[in-house]
Amino acid sequence: MDSAFMAWVPLRRARTHRTHGEVIGHRAVRDHMALRPLPATPYAVTQRHLRPVGKDCLVAFHGNLYSVPARKVRPRQLIEVRATKSQVMLHSTVADTDGNTLLAAHPRAIGKGTRVVEEKHWDGLPDGKNRRVTTGDVPPRPRHEVPLGEEAGPLQALLNRAAAASIPVGRRPLSVYDELTGTRPFTTSPATKEPS
Repeated sequence: MDSAFMAWVPLRRARTHRTHGEVIGHRAVRDHMALRPLPATPYAVTQRHLRPVGKDCLVAFHGNLYSVPARKVRPRQLIEVRATKSQVMLHSTVADTDGNTLLAAHPRAIGKGTRVVEEKHWDGLPDGKNRRVTTGDVPPRPRHEVPLGEEAGPLQALLNRAAAASIPVGRRPLSVYDELTGTRPFTTSPATKEPS
């Protein structure tokens, strides 16, 4: 196949092209001379989208969450996501005093449901149990190692709720409230006709 192709190329280049009326080989030489050298940096093909910033400084893109610096954004602010095959870059829509718009650059997550977080991005956020969810680097402690009073997850929350339910409270019949308000007592029996 290669030898047949190499024998065909000189024949084809010697013919006159029907569209532009020039010899194909001569036109090819002129076109090649007009080409410029390749740029030093490759052309990056990116997807560009606008996304809002969450209260936890995370931006959702393609089913994953990416962090941005807390000190450079505000909740619900729109930022531009520029994504390549291997990287997600988060840009502000307004340049800073130096003319920069890049807020953060992360490797692109594989799959869905992943949090790609740089811990220093959360500097400046208030501490609290609902502040953030980490990537799971620290394994949970066994239940017997959790000190009393420290919440150990949903099971402990249920146990705490059960403990609150055991606190004695005063109980009284609803008729007490009827007497206080001077209204007729509420009954569930069927209404009876009063004699006329």
